[in-house]
Amino acid sequence: MRVYFTLSLLIIGAATWSCNRNQQTETIDPAEQRKADSLEMVKKAEEEARKRPRTADDIKLSKEFTYDKHTLEETYPYQDTTRRFQLDKIKEKLAFVENFQRAPASYAVLQNRKNKNREAPLVKNYHRNEYKLISDSLGTERYQAAPLYVVGETDAPTIYGRDGALAKLLSSDTVDMVKLEGVSFEGTWETPKRYVKAIGDTVTFHRVAFVDVTNQNILTAERTGDCEWAIRSMNPATSGVHKPPYAHETPLGIFVVQEKKAKMFYLKDGTSTIHGYAPYASRFTNGAYIHGVPTQSVNASIIEHSWSLGTTPRSHMCVRNASSHAKFVYDWAETFNALVIVIE
Repeated sequence: MRVYFTLSLLIIGAATWSCNRNQQTETIDPAEQRKADSLEMVKKAEEEARKRPRTADDIKLSKEFTYDKHTLEETYPYQDTTRRFQLDKIKEKLAFVENFQRAPASYAVLQNRKNKNREAPLVKNYHRNEYKLISDSLGTERYQAAPLYVVGETDAPTIYGRDGALAKLLSSDTVDMVKLEGVSFEGTWETPKRYVKAIGDTVTFHRVAFVDVTNQNILTAERTGDCEWAIRSMNPATSGVHKPPYAHETPLGIFVVQEKKAKMFYLKDGTSTIHGYAPYASRFTNGAYIHGVPTQSVNASIIEHSWSLGTTPRSHMCVRNASSHAKFVYDWAETFNALVIVIE
């Protein structure tokens, strides 16, 4: 009898606990439930926002100058027109810079300055341009370029990749043909390993110099937070002019700062004679440097400014600046850790 009595009490207790539990579930405060549902929706929305690709509208661009000489306004008069800094286009490019760095990657730079890594093979479809140089179907010249092959094809490259172009490594950089996903160019390609310089998976591109070949100006921007960028300088510049056989326009695109020279000596056109130097030169593609005002003698003192800055294209591919601004860029933009983006 005692056993049956004990079992009965247990059954009654379990039933009572179950009933009470059901009553507690049924009596949850609707307001509290709505609050919990709302918080869950907010969390999901925040997670989706984090995953969403950034756009120009997401970029916060503020003026926080660290170089304040020769500064231009956002819009300014030039002869009988108005020139400007194309901030909308700059924000678009900065959104692109934000996006390609969101996923972990190992980066590489295409290199073939003065064909030091061997002249690239002929592409399948090529022509000679006004400079009598071989170019691919996109207009990229063979000289100083890297050959880009369709994955799995080895007979001939399809296009050329410019010296200084940025890519993501999709294979080891020690194999004969390195697989790349373009950042500066579109698509996935292979190229011989001699044209590739691996720069690692810890590099960040948080400093960008924007060269505008239409408005002949230069703006530098530095990342200070998620989608937050500070403008460090806004200056006049002079880009390259299309004038065969010696002067080339500054190529459009995204490039990595690769090399620096306190004095970049240059030759007189058509000769092997050194004509002068340009101070504080930062090279980003082929023979294109951001540099100060050129001198007409190797022994001349540095020239700070020139009337030609911010007027019309007139250099040989380089981007001329006031010499103190060139030094600012020279000190600020670390090699293989900063970008130059040329827009039109």
